[in-house]
Order: sequence, then structure tokens, then C-alpha cells
Amino acid sequence: MAELPLPTFADVLRARQVVQRFLPRTPLYRYPTLDALLGARVYVKHENFQPIGAFKVRGGVYLMSRLSPEERQRGVITASTGNHGQSIAYAAALFGVRAVVVVPQNANPVKVEAIRAYGAEIRVHGRDFDDARSYCERVAAEEGLRYVSSGDEPDLIAGVATETLEILEEQPDIEVIIVPVGGGSGAAGACLVAKTLNPEIRVIGVQSARAPAAYLTWRHRRWTEAPMGTLAEGLATRRPFMLPQRILWEKLEDFVLVEDEELVEGVRIYLEKAKTLAEPAGAAPLAAALRLREQIQGKTIALILSGGNLSPEQLRRFLH
Repeated sequence: MAELPLPTFADVLRARQVVQRFLPRTPLYRYPTLDALLGARVYVKHENFQPIGAFKVRGGVYLMSRLSPEERQRGVITASTGNHGQSIAYAAALFGVRAVVVVPQNANPVKVEAIRAYGAEIRVHGRDFDDARSYCERVAAEEGLRYVSSGDEPDLIAGVATETLEILEEQPDIEVIIVPVGGGSGAAGACLVAKTLNPEIRVIGVQSARAPAAYLTWRHRRWTEAPMGTLAEGLATRRPFMLPQRILWEKLEDFVLVEDEELVEGVRIYLEKAKTLAEPAGAAPLAAALRLREQIQGKTIALILSGGNLSPEQLRRFLH
């Protein structure tokens, strides 16, 4: 199979023209309580304010706008633990495209119900995201559907990169951007934009230590599968996506692993200090910032709060 082209900064500018027609510009808020906690000037990019409660909708909208008439007629299929599936379902509804979303058996019920409400067909398959992903790849050809990877799609990366473009347009003095890594599209987009606009900006990725495939692939510079047991479904991949990794290998400054307990603590801190709801993946940059407190002292940093889709049961458990 031919190697996928890397998205460019020009692609991000084109994506912004589409994204801004369909989606709100999300807030970038400064919180003195987080400043005091971290010893830095802290800005939070609130992607939990998106219509689906997560950043991925940017990529879904741009990708759907770029499908050929023939692809739109065929429909699309994708695998998701929740937020990517919501993104594709939401965007498919905007553009009148049939969407099939395959979720694993343990998928977040709040996210699954939202996917269904946006009009997508739900199929449940496998014990985790990668099982669902393998099923999709097989079934797409059998049923004539356009398979949408949640990571290896140049248009998805260009679309989600618009979040970082908004950050730096509003606060060009940002010195550090911390972004969660599941498949890696958000981190790749952040690197692409930040390093184009100001090569001095440090972009730091963060992943759960209980799902370190992307981290290990970045560190070893080769495809690396790893066990997955994290409670953060937005970070729950066993196998890496190599298109984002090609960007991360070149441009990502650092990559941090945090424990699931630190992610839950991040959810609590966001509720207490910023009065906002973060899912564990969305709280990952805050957890990493706490780990890196000495490195970020006195700096101006942006934390990408990538999503806020928690089930009531998760919230009760995390606050217990």
C-alpha cells in the first residue's frame, strides 16, 4: 500500500476554512488557581465545549467535506471507543452520508448513545478498540464502505490541527503545549502548527502508562504494539498509527507516561479548580503538567482539554 502523504500547514489553513463554518471557536481560558498549582501561566483549550464534547469533531467535519461524491454515496465505516465515532456520526449527518461505527464491548455507554443519536449505525465487536478496528478493515471491502481510520488520515490530522491554530492566534506567546496521545492525530496536528509558526514552542505528548503503544513507537522509532489496560478510552490503543508517528518522530519534543490514578486526579482538579468536566484522556495534559512542574516553572503553557465525555457512573467512581 502506498505511503500516505503527510498533511501540511497549508492543509490546516484549508481545513480551518471548512471547520469554522460548522463549529464554534472553543474558549482558551486562563485559571489563576491552576497557575498557582503549577507555578506557570496556564491556558486551557476547552475542546470539551465542542458539540460532541471532544476535539475530534474538527477532523470528522473536514474529512467528510473532502469525500468524493462516490465515497459519500457508498457511506463510511470506522472503529471507535467513543469520541472519534461521535465525530464521524456528527459530520456524516451534516453531509448526508451513511455512517457505520464499530465499538468494542466495553465502550462508554454515554458516547455510544450519542453516536446512535447522531444517526449512525452501531455495531459492537471485540474486547477493545483494536479488535473493532480489525473488524472494520475487513468489513469495509466486503460491504463497499469507505473505511475511515481514526489516526491514519491526513484530512483528520489537518482538521484537528485547527485547535492549535486557534490557541496560537489568541496567545502567540505560548511556550509549551501539552496534548494527549491516543492514536496521535491531535498531537501530530499540534506539532505541525506549532513548529510552523514558532519552532521554539515545545510540544509534549502524554499517554497512559497502561496503554503505551504510541509512546513506545515514538521512543523506539518503530511500530510497537503494547498491552492496553487503561480506564481512559480516549487513550486506549494497543497498536500505533504510523501517519501521526511520522510527524511525532520529527517534531514532538517530549512524551510523558502517567498512571491512570493521575488521570483521575486530573479530572478532580479540573472540576475543583476550573469548574469544568474532563474525561481522563482530556485530563492527561494536566496530569503531565503536574509531573513536569519543575520544567514548566514560570512558562506560558497551553493544556489541550481534548474531551469531557464522562458517564455518570465514571464520575461517581472518580469522585468517591
